[in-house]
Amino acid sequence: MTTRFLYLFDPMCGWCYGASDAIATLAAQPGATVEPLPTGLFAGAGARTLDSGMMTHVLSADGAIAATTGATFGDAYRARITDGGDVRLDSGPATLALTAVARTAPDRELALLGIVQRARYRDGQNIADTRVLADLLRTAGLEPAAVALGEDAPDLHAANRQRLARAGSIMHAHGLRGVPALLRIDGDTLTPIDTNLLYRDPLSLLAA
Repeated sequence: MTTRFLYLFDPMCGWCYGASDAIATLAAQPGATVEPLPTGLFAGAGARTLDSGMMTHVLSADGAIAATTGATFGDAYRARITDGGDVRLDSGPATLALTAVARTAPDRELALLGIVQRARYRDGQNIADTRVLADLLRTAGLEPAAVALGEDAPDLHAANRQRLARAGSIMHAHGLRGVPALLRIDGDTLTPIDTNLLYRDPLSLLAA
């Protein structure tokens, strides 16, 4: 019997990056599937300017994430934050890239999310830059998604809006206020799971 999960995230959410290894471990189990669904937390109206106050908040949160999850934040990433290299937290382009993968190679979306997260948080790359994202897609062997992202077609944006709307509806229905969020799928029923389990023992979710 397969245990199915729905994973709500944002590619610029630090705690989502902290949960990435646990999500990958869970998805790799023979008795589990994990469906990724972006929420657009830092996309569109949710994009934020990285002023001094926000920078302090981000660096403090990164320290807590590293201590809790063991996630690595690279020197190149910290330099971008402290030197003003990332003046906007805008996950819109990365979210669109993930939707392009969802449409062309859906079984690779979760892996691409991990690639994008490591590119930002470990290597300090600007994942708000469509050119950077296209290069990541091509390097991962996802050429059709890279082409779709480069074409910036209306149907891709429409599909992206539909996914964000679905995520928003699910979060509202279950009183979820942030990401990462994980829900168990039982037929048409979604049951929220304590996300702290991801950081402690993700495999326990299969036995729950």
